[in-house]
Amino acid sequence: MKTLQFYFDPVSPYAALAFERLPEALVGISYQVEYRPVLFAGILHVVGQKGPAEIESKRQWTFRHVAWLADQLKIALDTPARHPFNPLPLLRLAWATVEPGQPAGTPNRLTVEKIFRHVWQSAGADANDPVRLAALKQDLAPKQDPESEAIKEQLRVATEQAIALGVFGVPTIAVDGRLFWGLDSLPMLAAYLNGEPWFDSGAWEAAAVARPGVLRKH
Repeated sequence: MKTLQFYFDPVSPYAALAFERLPEALVGISYQVEYRPVLFAGILHVVGQKGPAEIESKRQWTFRHVAWLADQLKIALDTPARHPFNPLPLLRLAWATVEPGQPAGTPNRLTVEKIFRHVWQSAGADANDPVRLAALKQDLAPKQDPESEAIKEQLRVATEQAIALGVFGVPTIAVDGRLFWGLDSLPMLAAYLNGEPWFDSGAWEAAAVARPGVLRKH
């Protein structure tokens, strides 16, 4: 059985769709998932990119695209009242549901599902509304204080580990040292887990070799 590491930030609609789609995309495959909340903004800062919602034309395309994808996949998706929003309260809450003293522990699927649906399946409500956040916290019954220094450090370390692994966006699924980025990589992930020969032919490595080309001057 393979262990998949699912890197996500609830601010991402693509991560929300990938989360909902994952069981169907991998039906018939034996696997287990470690859900790893990370700060997307922190990753963007390191790789030197703006978020999709920070570029107006890209923001418009992103939400048109995810609305169409959700319709095609028959997945409920409601854009929250404010986006982008600060995901830190939700990220910290996710990590706080893990029992203290479990260094390898990660939030379970039910926790992650409730967090994603709090954002993306709540009739367009504000994800950071204090009343809603309080209700979600009560529902999840965290084992640790989400605002504790230990939880803040856990999120920071998880984000840094993701960056060190090569994660540049969310959602990213890591398995066997390979990274599969985005909702549209799920069929490719399924092919790998099913043992498609292409992945052991050298094509994976060859495709990533840099070719000399024009470099943009900054």
